[in-house]
Amino acid sequence: MDYEQIKQRVEELNKLLHQYAYHYYSLDDPLVPDSEYDKLFKELEALEKEYPELKKESSPTMRVGGEIISELEPVTHRTPMLSLDNVFNRDELSAFVNRTATGLGKNEEDIEYCAELKLDGLALSIIYENGILVRAATRGDGKIGEMVTAQVKTIGNIPLVLQGENIPTYLEVRGEVFMLHKDFDALNEYARVHKTKIFANPRNAAAGSLRQKDPKITAKRGLTFNCYFVIECEGVPLPETHYERLLLARSWGLPINPLIKVGKGVNFLQNYHDDILTKRDSLPYDIDGVVFKVNNIKSQQELGFISRSPKFAIAHKFPAQEELTKLLAVDFQVGRTGVVTPVARLEPVRISGVLVSNATLHNKDEIKRLGAKIGDVVSVRRAGDVIPQIVRVIEERRDGSECEILFPVICPVCGSPLEQIPEEAAIRCPGGLSCKAQLIESINHYVSRDAMDIRGLGDTIVNALIRANIVKSINDIYHIDEATLASLILSDIPQNEEKELVLEDETLVKSVTKKKVRTLGKVNAKKIIASRDNNLNPPLNKLIFALGIRDVGVSTAFSLAKKFASIDLLMNASIAELMSVDDIGIVSSEHIYNFFKDEHNKAVIADLLRPLSEGGCGISPKTLVQNEVRDSIFEGKTIVLTGTLSKDRSEVKELLQNLGAKVTGSVSKATDIVIAGANAGSKLQKATTYGITIMDEDKLIEELAKLNIPL
Repeated sequence: MDYEQIKQRVEELNKLLHQYAYHYYSLDDPLVPDSEYDKLFKELEALEKEYPELKKESSPTMRVGGEIISELEPVTHRTPMLSLDNVFNRDELSAFVNRTATGLGKNEEDIEYCAELKLDGLALSIIYENGILVRAATRGDGKIGEMVTAQVKTIGNIPLVLQGENIPTYLEVRGEVFMLHKDFDALNEYARVHKTKIFANPRNAAAGSLRQKDPKITAKRGLTFNCYFVIECEGVPLPETHYERLLLARSWGLPINPLIKVGKGVNFLQNYHDDILTKRDSLPYDIDGVVFKVNNIKSQQELGFISRSPKFAIAHKFPAQEELTKLLAVDFQVGRTGVVTPVARLEPVRISGVLVSNATLHNKDEIKRLGAKIGDVVSVRRAGDVIPQIVRVIEERRDGSECEILFPVICPVCGSPLEQIPEEAAIRCPGGLSCKAQLIESINHYVSRDAMDIRGLGDTIVNALIRANIVKSINDIYHIDEATLASLILSDIPQNEEKELVLEDETLVKSVTKKKVRTLGKVNAKKIIASRDNNLNPPLNKLIFALGIRDVGVSTAFSLAKKFASIDLLMNASIAELMSVDDIGIVSSEHIYNFFKDEHNKAVIADLLRPLSEGGCGISPKTLVQNEVRDSIFEGKTIVLTGTLSKDRSEVKELLQNLGAKVTGSVSKATDIVIAGANAGSKLQKATTYGITIMDEDKLIEELAKLNIPL
């Protein structure tokens, strides 16, 4: 770029960053993810460093935050609330440690740091006089914030009166107001039901909640606070280190984060960063990095400040969980229960180390709420194991070439007119098993491990069976002979020389010849038929789950199997009888009742249960006897399995269910026991955070032995 182009770019970056900062800090409605802001900020810093004459007094690099809004009373901070500089890798972290050591004239390994979580919320100043909370204010522009005293008094973990010994006459602390995931989810669920504003993420929900004019609204939002600085204190001498000051604040009743650590050297800092990064997805709140502060207060004062941040502290940011990309197209997928789900096809973008090219758009209402169009620049979020989703559209990037997303009125697979029940957001295809999309998903579900557990029947073979018109319903699986299946596999796998072949059991075979393909086709078919025929006497709950009844998951299927002694009794149950089963309400009862009244479904089930001697499938499910549920520590408990166990996890799950336990897939505060095998990950960490009982496999074996049950 020539000088005029550089000057123009600096002006453009100034304008953009001011606009983004205003929406982020003042309107609680960010236009772009943090990673995009950071990237533009770094670009402006670099240009201003190379061309200092282009740096303005009003440059975003000269100040912190954004302008305040008029609805809240302005407050001047006695000590400015500065922000932190960021580093993004070990080299930048090492440079910070080196600068700190040079500034203090010490060896790097001699400087102690306090390492903390960088909570993703809203910075807050709180002032106490004689132990009583008298004022609270937001950061604002760093010098002038907004009065939120009445709102802060509604936050449950902020003491209105300090407790303990030696209460100071004047105290100012600073910290972060944030929202736990459970409170964020509850807030957005309420917003969906009542058609009010849906927040993009917990940070914006926390900011919007704290800055409500009516404190009663704030009180309902479930905000949380962690203290991270003691700024001023009168009447009580303060310790000489930052960490000890935080502990003193905690002794007065102010909450600090439990994951704070103290240590020396760049290895300690990097290890802390890496450790917290592994814990990130299991924490009950959002963080976007960690913060390192020189622990000694005199050293902090010696290092001092630059225009917008302290020299003694740095934020080590994590990989972004939200990035910008382009919405290229929208496909409409039909699921097992007929629900039509729009899936966004994206220009591939790397988020949290994963290349993302698809994102869910949930339903028609979500497309309308976002105002998304094909061709839009969109912000995509991926947190933990959550399916990537579009959280906002960057309307400022539109150039007029975008086009509307048209939701289909007929099924994209079978052409049936789509239907929508008035009280539901979902739009469904009523085609049932006559819709190939639903048939494919129904068969995949039927043969899955938690269902009939027919190994080897993966997507490729299932699709081939349907294409060949051999399978038109789930019962047709049992009428295929080995020769037919082998021939089908042979016709559907590569037969050229030197091809790589991946079998359905994920075995990779190289240099495949035609002769070997024929052999492998027969071997694979033999295994599938054996797996099918070895599972003709499944537990009743597995057959119920395999049928794919709407709203009937593994746990509900088990409850139904315990309540009804046979599939016949279940098929003839009334809605009232179904509702008497634990965890089954009116809607689920109607779905189950209607499923078994459908003539096609009844014909399929009749064929499944018809003996082999009469030309049927020969399935004879085992009844769950009530006395199998013995008195044990597991009865009535909610249990989560994690890590690698010596037995197949599905077998352990079934055993625990037979003992009266409810086995779920995720850890929550409602979980009673987590059984952890080898290499247990985030679920174990989350259980530790919640204080949930943790049991290893040896303890599980010990408890089962008391019941004379081997594992």
